[in-house]
Amino acid sequence: MQQWAIGVDLGGTKIEVAIVSSQGELLDKLRIPTISSQGPDKIIENIHDTINDLSKRHSDITLSVVGIGVAGQIKKDTGIVIDAPNLKWHNVDLQTQLANKLQKPVAVCNDVKAAAWGELLCGAGVGCNNLVCIFVGTGIGGAIVCNGKMLDGCNNTAGEIGHMIVQLHGPLCHCGNKGCLEALASGWALERDARLTVQNDKAGGKMLLDIAEGNINAITGETVTMAAQQGDPLANSLINNMADALIAGVTSVVNMIGPCRVILGGGIIKGIPQLITQVEEGVKRQALKAAIVAIEILPAKLQDDSGVIGAAAYAFETLKKVPYDH
Repeated sequence: MQQWAIGVDLGGTKIEVAIVSSQGELLDKLRIPTISSQGPDKIIENIHDTINDLSKRHSDITLSVVGIGVAGQIKKDTGIVIDAPNLKWHNVDLQTQLANKLQKPVAVCNDVKAAAWGELLCGAGVGCNNLVCIFVGTGIGGAIVCNGKMLDGCNNTAGEIGHMIVQLHGPLCHCGNKGCLEALASGWALERDARLTVQNDKAGGKMLLDIAEGNINAITGETVTMAAQQGDPLANSLINNMADALIAGVTSVVNMIGPCRVILGGGIIKGIPQLITQVEEGVKRQALKAAIVAIEILPAKLQDDSGVIGAAAYAFETLKKVPYDH
């Protein structure tokens, strides 16, 4: 019997709410801005109102559960948002507050883990019980599945692949350490390196500057991608440096975890899809031979909808409303 859930992707700039089936089909969705200055109570009220608006558009469907992925650290089982820097939230009982408003079961998890649940149950991870998901966007997040179970760790923080140190004494990361994978291969790192390189070599950075209309501070990861597509040597060099860092990080994960699949997703991977081939070739060249006998390195299948589909999948799985076969 087909069942339906609400999946919510709560980020620092936008909130997406979708109706998702137990098979991972996205029926409809709404997007509203996140205004973090409004505080948690108002944002929770906005989520509630948006869920109701979407529900009214499909009044013939019974929505059984609600799943929410949040960019932050979540206390396991309780759904308390311990820390969400982009939202400026600390110890917010999102799960209980929203469940009371909606009078429905609600499950809350980290947004990257939600996306990984989506890939595991409905996307590129279907049929695989041992995998690693790495999402490369503004930052880098990860999730690890072993024997069909998502690794949570002691404090529900397992999977912080972006903060694995891959270059001792490397560039400063936002977490305060040096040489994290995120500080070398994320969207913000690419932007930083592009601006610094162009500042030091305006002639070599001519195409990047032209795309940014002469404003170094307007150079973004998208600027680099556009220049690379036009064959710009500097842009391609920056992307190759990013690929080298990703290869180092993924190789370490493969050697340590021994997954059957590595799934790469996020805005940077979507914008620079050749990174998947570069990472695959590099990992197969550098990782322990026994660890790569049957490994697959694949792009995320759910793309922009991974957050809402994954949040719904997490709710179905966690609240035991649907017996997924995986």
